[in-house]
Amino acid sequence: MQAQITLLPGDGIGPEVVGAGVDALMAIAQRFGHTFDIDEALIGGAAIDASGEALPEATLAKCRAADAILLGAVGGPKWSDPSAKVRPEQGLLALRKALGLYANLRPVQLHPVLADLAPVKADRLAGVDLLVVRELTGGIYFGEKRREGDTAFDGCSYSVAEVERVVRLAARLAAARKGRLTQVDKANVLETSRLWRQVTSRVIESEFPAIALEHQLVDSMAMHLIAKPAAYDVIVTENLFGDILTDEAAELAGSLGLLPSASLGDAGPGLYEPIHGSAPDIAGQDKANPVGTILSVALLLRWSLKLDAEATALEQAVARAIEKGARTADIAGSGPALGTRAMTAAILAELGD
Repeated sequence: MQAQITLLPGDGIGPEVVGAGVDALMAIAQRFGHTFDIDEALIGGAAIDASGEALPEATLAKCRAADAILLGAVGGPKWSDPSAKVRPEQGLLALRKALGLYANLRPVQLHPVLADLAPVKADRLAGVDLLVVRELTGGIYFGEKRREGDTAFDGCSYSVAEVERVVRLAARLAAARKGRLTQVDKANVLETSRLWRQVTSRVIESEFPAIALEHQLVDSMAMHLIAKPAAYDVIVTENLFGDILTDEAAELAGSLGLLPSASLGDAGPGLYEPIHGSAPDIAGQDKANPVGTILSVALLLRWSLKLDAEATALEQAVARAIEKGARTADIAGSGPALGTRAMTAAILAELGD
């Protein structure tokens, strides 16, 4: 296969972890006989510094032309003034909207040897295998924002069509897994949540009758993710709730640095990125954990390029390296820690010939 991959290294540790992702792509290409053509573009703070825009038109054009996009992270103290008219995160939000990437998939799978690192008792972590599907282009993040004197306003809206499409995707994913879907909302307070609950129930009952559907209020779900995480399979929710809950779920794995994500639409390239931020305090120090990015590459191979065997090989290489003791500082505990480059090399060594 020949495929075009656009890299968006971004800010902070983004360039370092994206570099690890490129190494993984090249290792897969060599082992399986593929050709991946790599292009690079600016986004976030780096783009603001270069052009005054968080998502330059040239970047968007390269992304539209790609088969898949690999992103590092955006943001940092340099661009953190909340009153600034242009901020790094605006580039990411605009990219998702422009490409129609309405669903963010965040799998949470645990490496048994790292169970002691999670701030949850090990007996509650047995069997945890979650997939959170977060709606990505609607809700309060994209609503009207304004200030009037001492009052600030953020609008939140969802249409039936926006809810239907992400629920259908989540249901298809659940059908391929354990057949259980949990929809999370705040339907006792919010009208948008009542819409979510009604539409979800209708879609599942009429189109996916074999799926076991459960509704949860977001505050209860936050508690259950800690108290009984293994009870859940696929979770679908709106943009804001999904953003919060997925960071909480990441702690079950022991570190934000371990988890990947995929942002998908109905057509065009998918966007793949680790769920962590730009971590400016360790940027440029060869300390960042590359696992989340390398596993994001595995998702890229599976979802955008339809290379399931290659994706599985990369995921297994990550698991074997961790089982053999390869650790970056965030997952090393009191033991020795590898740098970003050494951790990447340890993983890719497990790919074999």
